[in-house]
Amino acid sequence: MKIIQGLDKEYFSQNHVVTVGTFDGVHLGHRRVLEEVISIKFNKISEYKSVVITFEPHPQFVLKNKHSGLKILTDLNEKLDLLREIGIDLVFIVNFTEEFSKISAENFLKMLVNNVGISDLVVGYDHFFGRNREGGYEILQKFSEKLKFNVHLINEFTLNGEFIKSTNIRKLIEKGQIEQANKFLGYYYFLEGEVIVGNRRGNSLGFPTSNIKPDSEFKLIPKNGVYFVRVTYNDFKYYGMMNIGNRPTFSDEGVTFLEVNIFNFNENIYGKKIKIEFLEYIRNEKKFDSTEKLIIQIKKDKDYCNQKIKKIKEI
Repeated sequence: MKIIQGLDKEYFSQNHVVTVGTFDGVHLGHRRVLEEVISIKFNKISEYKSVVITFEPHPQFVLKNKHSGLKILTDLNEKLDLLREIGIDLVFIVNFTEEFSKISAENFLKMLVNNVGISDLVVGYDHFFGRNREGGYEILQKFSEKLKFNVHLINEFTLNGEFIKSTNIRKLIEKGQIEQANKFLGYYYFLEGEVIVGNRRGNSLGFPTSNIKPDSEFKLIPKNGVYFVRVTYNDFKYYGMMNIGNRPTFSDEGVTFLEVNIFNFNENIYGKKIKIEFLEYIRNEKKFDSTEKLIIQIKKDKDYCNQKIKKIKEI
């Protein structure tokens, strides 16, 4: 997959099957659009390429500022990894600025046609573009005749009668409903980050943990609690359990920690990057009356996870 910063005319081609969007999460709804892009590409007689035009930073960080409280499902690198797995050929990353947000729908389309090239444009049912989101499907149809490209509309995508949208998935993750969120994503929700030095309290409990600093400060962190997780380090996968929370048995500071106990693993990975996939929400975080009671509960959590490992299935 080729990644291009900006709408670089060097990569212009009239044989581009294009879609445009933020694609936060690259969930099943997004994948329906992306699969159509790839399908159209392969149905062409000549050599065509599948193209995604996306934005960085997330438009809401510009339109509502970075302090709006928005948390993202995927940072740019995570999103690119998912697009690569799907099989997209080219990704143009547009720097989304306040000035860019003021471009009219017609001028935006002209930019794409003149700099990227469009044979076919695939959009979702709720796709709007241009200044004040003025451009929708009807405007696309109008300008597609003028600018000579085909438009394909993908209808709303539901799973078991529920709409699949990034907003809905964020709400599920915030509530700890990670299994339902995973179904809507089409993969296990994950975060990537660096292992940092903690207070080594897990060692004293007999369950050494790695403390994680997520790569993006805007990454959505799941609800506080204990999770059954899968950890990828150095291309190897391990299972484990993760606690997200404030360590209420030991502290009242209100600081949120992300700590993972990796099963059957004893390497020193301080300063290394790992990926954590959230497989299941096990229980709420709680304050225990004693360290001994906490240890008993952690052993129960680990036994539960080990039982789950035997039954694990890919989404």
